Amino acid sequence: MFTGLVEEIGVISGINRIGSGLRLSISCKKILNDLKIDDSVAINGACQTVTKLNDKGFEVDSIEETIRKSNLGSLRIGNEVNLERALKIGDRLGGHFVQGHVDCTGRITNIANETLAVNYSISFPNQFKKFILDSGSITINGVSLTTAKVYSDYFSVSLIPHSIKNTTFKNLKIGDLINLEFDILGKYIHNLINDNHQNPKNYLDQFIDQPDF
Repeated sequence: MFTGLVEEIGVISGINRIGSGLRLSISCKKILNDLKIDDSVAINGACQTVTKLNDKGFEVDSIEETIRKSNLGSLRIGNEVNLERALKIGDRLGGHFVQGHVDCTGRITNIANETLAVNYSISFPNQFKKFILDSGSITINGVSLTTAKVYSDYFSVSLIPHSIKNTTFKNLKIGDLINLEFDILGKYIHNLINDNHQNPKNYLDQFIDQPDF
């Protein structure tokens, strides 16, 4: 489990193809202070397991399913990536509940500067629209954000300068591929209601209405 608060920007230092999978080497500093083999690290929001570790960074194996759903397969040596270690029990939950399970990729379609904020417009596959709403939680390349507005085939988010400076958002350009993870609570609620094949309101009423005593 993660929070979507990026701890460090790492750099891809090695890429080895293993069949259709990838072995990625990531150079970093800050998160190495207590990192261990078998630990989970979110790389651009994709939860990966540390398989090798040294004083300059770590390695992970990205399997085919991860590559199909994320932008890890498009990374090149020298690219920067957002890094976050798994949440510790007792830590402050400053972002929102993030699993590191990337649902799909989207693309940056527009970047607009305001006086303080920068607005990013992001297209996404239509089948995921049911999981996104205005002012809802979303994870973009591992960054916990709040949607500003949802449209028919894209949504927008607005970032403060601090978030841009301390994540790979500072490198994003129109057309770039980004990882999206939709709010886990919304996904489970949607699945629960639709699997019961009944009127959603009637189904939810059984949890809201209380019997008279």
